Amino acid sequence: QVQLVESGGGLVETGGSLRLSCAASGRTFTRYTMGWFRQAPGKEREFVASISAIGGSEYLADSVKGRFTISRDNDKNTLYLQMNSLKSEDSAVYYCAASNSVAVRTTKAAYAYWGQGTQVTVSS
Repeated sequence: QVQLVESGGGLVETGGSLRLSCAASGRTFTRYTMGWFRQAPGKEREFVASISAIGGSEYLADSVKGRFTISRDNDKNTLYLQMNSLKSEDSAVYYCAASNSVAVRTTKAAYAYWGQGTQVTVSS
């Protein structure tokens, strides 16, 4: 299995930027399609972005397209989420997840491994 640890969250003003990182350890990182999800208080955990196992395909939720970028460095076993033009509605706990699929996946059920999450707060 794979262990995931997120970092990079914090407090930022509206319009600002943050880059989240997710360090993976355990089994070979390139076996896994990776994803980012987020959960705001009182809401369901929702899909944000996914990148395929080798990194050739990405998919982002409509709500973040044009503002967020997902990437991975397979040499460093690290997943990233670059978040620009942040809005108050982006405030949530952000989770990194790993799927045994080789293709991008957008549903929670497709991901077997999860990190503990990192808080992102966007102040208006």
